[in-house]
Amino acid sequence: MAIQNNILLKIRDMKDSMTPVERMVAEYILANTEEIPHLSIKSLAQFSRTSDASVLRFCKTLGYSGYRSFIVSISASVGSMDEEQKDEYTDIQPGDDLNVVVSNISYNNMKSIEDTLSIIDRSAVAKAVQALRDTNRIVFFGIGASGLVCMDGEQKFSRINKMCHAYTDGHSQLTAATLLGKGDVAFFVSNSGDTIEILEALEITQRAGATSIALTKFNKSELADKADIVLSISTPEVTIRSGAMGSRIAMLTVIDILFAGVASAEYPNIKKYLLKTHNILAGKHRR
Repeated sequence: MAIQNNILLKIRDMKDSMTPVERMVAEYILANTEEIPHLSIKSLAQFSRTSDASVLRFCKTLGYSGYRSFIVSISASVGSMDEEQKDEYTDIQPGDDLNVVVSNISYNNMKSIEDTLSIIDRSAVAKAVQALRDTNRIVFFGIGASGLVCMDGEQKFSRINKMCHAYTDGHSQLTAATLLGKGDVAFFVSNSGDTIEILEALEITQRAGATSIALTKFNKSELADKADIVLSISTPEVTIRSGAMGSRIAMLTVIDILFAGVASAEYPNIKKYLLKTHNILAGKHRR
């Protein structure tokens, strides 16, 4: 399994949202992972055709105070990536045998979950769980495939007597955002983090004083920059829809983690709600 806080995965996922100069550093690192731990900041700047200052800014973009701490993280990640090098995400090709499709989709989904666990901020997860525990009103915002993740969140948290709803179109999202206030939680789901409707709703909820949680790809997006709590997923670099499938599975896993975190911490209080909802559904199944 991938190690926690794998910086190489973070670089891979952030690369496309970096500045052109930062991307040059990122691309050199990803293409030459074995040699990076042995390079000085001057050497890395020279080989990536940038400058010492650019490399230092790159390190700070990734959350490091300096080059030395960045290199320590690189060294810790290289071994893990070496073990997984043969196990990269595999895109689905037209005409693939069904057995190949079954294997590749299953592996990509598993790897999306594993890679997400290696980059997600555990302290952010704890903050999100606490915010969800403290509120009785949760509103989920997501468009398209992200809306399906929101609907899953609504279904789960409704079972423990949280007042919640998923809004999956732009107009209803703006209306719902306007009605939120202090003590409410606005939960935004967007892989890109740049969906216009989501950003408009985010601005409204924050003006109203609601706590905002973002579930998004690890990148430098406006959603990640502005949300109060950010939960990042790692997604594969593939072209056909298997990439979107992997990101959806990773997001659903994060929803499961949050729900289980809240339910576990509040179990004495919410046990009765879980039993009631289970019993009523079980009764339907017997008919």
